[in-house]
Order: sequence, then C-alpha cells, then structure tokens
Amino acid sequence: MLTLQGDRKYVSSHPQNDVKKPMSIILTHTYFLFEDEKEQSIMRPYAPLGLLYISAYLNENKVENHLYDTTFYSKADQLRFIEEKQPKVIAIYTNLMTKINVIELVKILKTDEMYGFPKIILGGPDITYNLENYLNTGVDFLIIGEGEQTTLELYQAIINAENYSEIQGIAYLENGEVKKTPPRVKMKNLHELPLPNRAAIPVEKYLETWKTHHGQSSMTVSTQRGCPYTCKWCSTAVYGQSYRRRPADMVAAELKMLKETYNPDAIWFVDDVFSVSHKWIEEFHAEVIKQDAIIPFECITRAERLNDHILQLLKEAGCFRIWIGAESGSQKIIDAMDRRVDVNVVKEAIQKTNELGMETGTFIMVGYPGEDEQDIKETITYLKAANPTHFTITVAYPIKGTSLYNEIEDKITVQPNWDTSTDREIDFTRTYSRKFYDFAVRRIVNEVNYNKEILKGKKRSFIRSFKLKTKAVLAHTAMKLYK
Repeated sequence: MLTLQGDRKYVSSHPQNDVKKPMSIILTHTYFLFEDEKEQSIMRPYAPLGLLYISAYLNENKVENHLYDTTFYSKADQLRFIEEKQPKVIAIYTNLMTKINVIELVKILKTDEMYGFPKIILGGPDITYNLENYLNTGVDFLIIGEGEQTTLELYQAIINAENYSEIQGIAYLENGEVKKTPPRVKMKNLHELPLPNRAAIPVEKYLETWKTHHGQSSMTVSTQRGCPYTCKWCSTAVYGQSYRRRPADMVAAELKMLKETYNPDAIWFVDDVFSVSHKWIEEFHAEVIKQDAIIPFECITRAERLNDHILQLLKEAGCFRIWIGAESGSQKIIDAMDRRVDVNVVKEAIQKTNELGMETGTFIMVGYPGEDEQDIKETITYLKAANPTHFTITVAYPIKGTSLYNEIEDKITVQPNWDTSTDREIDFTRTYSRKFYDFAVRRIVNEVNYNKEILKGKKRSFIRSFKLKTKAVLAHTAMKLYK
C-alpha cells in the first residue's frame, strides 16, 4: 500500500497491516539538503545506507517499520509525518554533520505532546564517546556499534515492556546515571545481511539530482565492515578495527539488481579499503563479469594494497576512479598519523593508476600536530609529482575517541558548547596559528591547480593560470603573517 505526503511516495514495509494498526517504529535522520548552503553547492547526496540496512533487517524479522529519508525534505515535513504516524519508537541516525539537528528534533519530540512522546533511540558514529551528553538531551536509549540486531531486540523489549538491561550494545540513564551494557559481538557473517531497503526512499530523486548537477547518476554500495588499520585521526566507533566482508558473488548480484532496477551511471563503494583483500578482488572481478553486473565504479583504498595485477582487475571490473589515501606529502607527518605507508609508494600508485586511464583522487590534511612549513612544501611537491585527478583538503580536527583526540586533549584551546557545535570546531595548540593552516589550504589548492594548468601546455587557459598563481602567492604571503 502507498501513502502520500506532499509529492513523496511512502512505501510501507508491511502493506497488509497499514489499515489495521499505526506505524510502530520510524527510522530517520536529520540531513536536509536544501537547508545547507554548503551541501547545495556540492549537490552529491547519497542514500542513508546504514538506515536502509536496519530497515531491511527489521523487515526480514517481520517488524513493521518506516524509513523517513529527510534528504530532499524539510524539518516541517518530517514533523508532520511523525505527528501523522504517532510511532511508539523513533530511531534516529546521528553523526558530526547532523548532530545539532538531531538534538533539536529530540527536544521537540520530548516536549510536544502532539507527537505522542515516543521512545527515542539514537545510533551512529558520534554516539560511542558521547553517551552522557546524548542521554542528557532526553534520549531514551543509545545504540553503540552496529545497529541491526540491537535495534530489533531493543524495539521488541520496548513494545513488549520487557527488561532491556541485558540487551548488548546499548546505553541509557538509570536514576540519573549512565548504564552501559556489555558490547555486542559484531556480526561475523555479513552474508546474513539482507540487501538494504532502497524501496523505502525516493531513489529517483537521488539519481535525478546527480544527473542534473554532475552529468551522471550515482548510488552507494557497501561490501565490508571495519578497517584493520590504525590511523590516529580516524574513528572506528561503529564497526571497529576489524575486517568482515560480504561474499563477492552476493555483491555482484546486488550490482546486477541495481543495474536492472535503477540503471545508475556509477557506483560509489563506501568501504574504507576496497582492495584490502586481493583474493576478494579476484573473486569480485570474476563474478561481475560472470553475472554481467559491471557498473562503472569508484572506491577508496591504500597504496600498498595496489599492484599492477590488482589495478588491471579493478579496471576490467568497471573501476573508473580510485581514491588513494596519503593525508600528507611529508613522511614525518604520515608517520605521526600512524598511517604506516611510504609517501613514495602512494605517489607511484597514483601515477600507475593514471597511466592505466583511471582517474585518481587523494585526501590531504593540514594542521596535524607537529606540522611545519617544510611539511606543507613537501605536500605541495608530492601533489605536483603524483598529479591526482582530484584531491580534497581539510584542516585536521580531533574526533572524540580517536588517538589524535587523546593526544591533544590537554592542548585544546577552543572547546565550544557540545550541544550547539561539532568536533570540527574544536581547536588545539598547533605549530602555528589556525589562520596559518587556513591559508595553507588555499596555497596548496591554488598552487597545485596552477601546476595542472601548466601541464596542459598549449591547451591551458592563461587567464585561469594567472588567477591561480596570484591566489597561491597571496595565500603564501598570508601564511607568513600568521606564522
């Protein structure tokens, strides 16, 4: 059965029950594309894959649920839907980007009787190391780690008024004190996971948005959980420092289904290190060819998990772009991050990928503890030599629960109010001022892009080249002022 809310189609997980009883649980988030100017300038929305997995898992266990995807809608739309459905339970996904909106939603649901005062569950990567803060907003329960099994068990306990103190992987307040149950054992066999419930969201809106703004549509697929590496700035709060993977034939079958159902132009594999297992890549390559499931895709991996053979397999399987992490062009900073990779290996991996006709991308972080002007110069030199097709750059910030946060905690100089800010706004004592690194970002971006124009030779734009060089020089001058 279909119900309508504005121009949106809502698909019930159990249509035969729609008339008999109201919705009991809503899964939602608080990412509103059209309320964020920065996101509107990017226009690269992706479906809330984690919630889609939970919805599918609940469906498989015959639990009536509805996923309200807020991406293309407003806070008012979301509240109207909650008021209409009067759910007994609302489970909300939260992360650094959406935390402030989540807190606002919780306060509304806990103070306005028109929504029926549902029990509120929160989950997501920002939960694990902020239990007390989140519980003090009025939330009833927090899910720590993977959400499928815990959401099911907690929902059943709430609905049946059963004891929830023995449910693994949750936190709640009892007499004003935080109670945390033993951690849930991570799902070992990912082949047990049903496919994400994409039918619950307006997939066509995602495809249309991508097509309109970028010329090709894109969808996300997850093949693994956990990351076995130890980068100090990276949070492993949800899936942990593990490596678990869906069978290659199942992933190929999912791609085949997406190809036949939605026909996306591209796939973004959301895995942390796509080529961590060479054996799996060989199986994946064989399966996508066997099942006629090739869709152009991009992925993230580490340089030392690439070689000529793996690069060729990836290309034949449909890969058109590989994001290869470096974070810095300075070996000193890479070692400080515990990245455990040689900067020259990263550079060569990018160059080899370029030579094979695949696009490349890399990630750069400036302002890491101990980084000085020489490290910035080495990063610029590295980017010019590697010449990735794309690169992203940010000023380092400490996420609570990471090794980086623990290292700089006693050096924090800016600690905004938790409920009105995110970890991105935390600042700490660096080698130079924060302003220095803000201008370092501008210098790197403009100087490296100027170099790309030079490499074009006769095809380059002299006006663009002049502008980029001028901006690079001005940023470098500003760096000296704030050093």
